[in-house]
Amino acid sequence: MLAPSYQKLKDILSASIDPKRILTNPLQTLAYGTDASFYRLIPKIVILAHNEAEVIEIIKEAKKLDIALTFRAAGTSLSGQAISDSVLVVATHGWKNFELLENNQEIKLEPGIVGSRANTFLAPHGLKIGPDPASIGAAMIGGIVANNASGMCCGTAQNSYQTIADIRIVLSDGTILDTADSNSVAAFKNNQKVLIQEIESLRDTIKNDETLYHFIKNKFKIKNTTGYSINALVDYQDPIEIIKHLMVGSEGTLAFISNVTFKTVIDEKHKSCSLIIFHSIQDACNATILLKSAPVAAVELLDRESIRSVEFDPDAPEYFRTLPESACALLVECRDNDLDDMMLKQLKIRLEIESIPTYAEYEFTSNPKQYYFNWKARKGLLPTVGGMRKKGTSVIIEDVAFPLPHLAEACVALKDLFKKYEYHDAVLFGHALEGNLHLVFSQDFSNQNEVDRYEKLMDELATLVVYCFNGSLKAEHGTGRNMAPFVEKEWGAAAYEIMKRIKNIFDPNNKINPDVLINPDPKSHLKNLKPMPESHAIVDKCMECGFCEPHCVSEGLTLSPRQRIVIAREISRLEESNDDPQRLADIRKDVTYQLDETCATDGLCALACPVYIDTGKFVKEWRADNLNVGDKKVAAYIGSHMAGITAVLRVGLKVVSFFHSVLGTKIMTALSNGFHFITFGKVPKWIPEMPKGANKINTKN
Repeated sequence: MLAPSYQKLKDILSASIDPKRILTNPLQTLAYGTDASFYRLIPKIVILAHNEAEVIEIIKEAKKLDIALTFRAAGTSLSGQAISDSVLVVATHGWKNFELLENNQEIKLEPGIVGSRANTFLAPHGLKIGPDPASIGAAMIGGIVANNASGMCCGTAQNSYQTIADIRIVLSDGTILDTADSNSVAAFKNNQKVLIQEIESLRDTIKNDETLYHFIKNKFKIKNTTGYSINALVDYQDPIEIIKHLMVGSEGTLAFISNVTFKTVIDEKHKSCSLIIFHSIQDACNATILLKSAPVAAVELLDRESIRSVEFDPDAPEYFRTLPESACALLVECRDNDLDDMMLKQLKIRLEIESIPTYAEYEFTSNPKQYYFNWKARKGLLPTVGGMRKKGTSVIIEDVAFPLPHLAEACVALKDLFKKYEYHDAVLFGHALEGNLHLVFSQDFSNQNEVDRYEKLMDELATLVVYCFNGSLKAEHGTGRNMAPFVEKEWGAAAYEIMKRIKNIFDPNNKINPDVLINPDPKSHLKNLKPMPESHAIVDKCMECGFCEPHCVSEGLTLSPRQRIVIAREISRLEESNDDPQRLADIRKDVTYQLDETCATDGLCALACPVYIDTGKFVKEWRADNLNVGDKKVAAYIGSHMAGITAVLRVGLKVVSFFHSVLGTKIMTALSNGFHFITFGKVPKWIPEMPKGANKINTKN
């Protein structure tokens, strides 16, 4: 039962929003409430909003009832910023519009467009959007902007913050600001004078504090998404420009993003890459420093454990399996619109790092198969490593950055830290050119000792990054819930106070995605941890990354592959624990249609999954396991008498076709509906498109 305030919100909104898009049953709230992080909150209500007018109404009605809202797109976020135990507003379907502007130099995108889809719109013009996260095939524009996504090739020069041209937002009181519309800007300045004054006051406070001003400038010389983008307050004078850029990386805590306009960037025609193996991680980091001044598009670091996670891929070279434990790889990319110029870039790269010995000879390749494997190995590392973890554990990814001169020393220190706390499966990889490392390891949250071990690791990790190397605790994945307790540690009291004021300016009642990014609880990262029970061998490797969802034909009708796995896991957990039989019964009531009957079982999800999980195959086994004895006997009989069954069906179809020709469509439909009703649905409904019985195939010729 919903609490009275939530029930009232549902009743009010049902008058203007299709009630089928206001979800409250336990199966759907769990399925839609899950993101790619290791946290779990189950929303009271999930609303599938289809347009801005609906969002405005949701915001206004929720405010009247003092109900918190969280906005979400694809849910590929890794830090728990897209979950809620209140109301989750999903902006995916209905948010697919785009528009090319300024002779293709800009593109306006709604939040439900997948990043790679945006690049498809731009590809005919030799252009793309700047951000290029590894999840670009699943992450949507709303999340890409809200988390200030960057990625492999964009660095800090072409990330969301740097390439945003305009934004349209809805504030916590329903006010709209469209920075591309001069009338909207003028109305906003007139109607929101207090807000504008507060922003100007923050700007001036920082600029009048020389120490704080230069501290902020220096912090953003490397990748940094810890806390709010307070560099906007030093980069811009105009309050509208400041607001626009504060929204980037705000993780849905300040406003709803209705659309965003990106400046497009060149997508070079010719691309080549090389996977260069070095004897040690120190050599690889030293080479990276030299490559900073070379004509490279990307430099990605993969430590030995990262390489091991893909060494048995069918396309992986055999020598991967014989590399020494100290080996480390750099995936180096170069690009150009002129083939000869790209070849020249390759030569310059070789000359730049010739002083550092490599483990083996290397070549740049544009061969599609090898090129694709090199990048697949890097882009799929998070879920691939996650797929290798022990069953029942969560995959954790931390995302830090260091000044480039300290990268080698920091890598060694991180590896020592993991050894100290016995995280033997931990891997390091990331955007070496930016000093940005991703740390991936498995974590068991099923007992307090393991949670305590994780707490000690995180405390020491924060100290190492901030105090030993003056780094960023979050470089591109967003602060979320897992780093919110450490924001003040990285930024200090003065800057953190600025961030708290920003939150209060836009969301004074703390009802827009609360407890994300700004959270006073020093233990919040240890709460609401997602259970990962064993369910089935086919799907136990899944880390719920969501890469599969854009390829699923039933996503949006019922569940996606990720959501099917989430539900199957919850059923397994509830059956094993037996602590909530009513919840188990409620979920099972809807599971046949949602999980089973609407799955196409076509295996398309496996094509997008970095660990090749075929959820369709799992659903087939689910069906077999859930058949009753009678159904199994019928299926077995049909399977062993196929010739006779098909003969009967051919005759039956011919008979039905004959009666249709005699009775006509109207009478035939009425009779069909009647038989369907009196047999309680056991006799299927007839439709005019039903085929006639075919002639038997002559197999003797």
